[in-house]
Amino acid sequence: MPSIESPAAAALNHLLGAEPWARERLARFAGEAFELRLPLAPALRFAIAGDGSVGPAPDGAPVALVLTLEAGALSALFRGEDHFMRAVDVSGNARLANEVLFLARNLRWDAEEDLSRLFGDAAAHRIAGAARTLAGWQADAARRIAEAFMEYAIEERGLLVRRAELDGLARRVAQLRDALERIEKRLERLPRG
Repeated sequence: MPSIESPAAAALNHLLGAEPWARERLARFAGEAFELRLPLAPALRFAIAGDGSVGPAPDGAPVALVLTLEAGALSALFRGEDHFMRAVDVSGNARLANEVLFLARNLRWDAEEDLSRLFGDAAAHRIAGAARTLAGWQADAARRIAEAFMEYAIEERGLLVRRAELDGLARRVAQLRDALERIEKRLERLPRG
């Protein structure tokens, strides 16, 4: 009897289906189950099938790997892949963890290809281009807002200090510390009377 896949498993299988190499890598762990814990959401449990696809793990199945996304994972994702990977806590089977994290770094959704099946190549190209333009505009707007806030916090309110000023202060503190150590050494050499 065929089982009904959860939407998350269906999405993962869609990504895996487009990349045979990814299914081959995951198939080596057939029978293993892993759990994905997201902030403010129920845990998602997946079982790996012999063909490298995933499906919902049966109730009570032992979990070989647990991936926990910390609360700041979403904001870390916008700062880059390295920041995001640092926001993932991994426990369990190290080989399976390496494989799942490798797939997370290297699997990419080709949205334009999926759109072309629905609307045709020309329309899909235009829709994807518009989406990229919108995403670029939003990223640029977020960057400009962050820069404006930083300038306000540094220049207008004095809440923050520029990096160069902080580095200069650190150098002066180090020079003061060195001078104090020299004075202490001189005082130690003075005869005690």
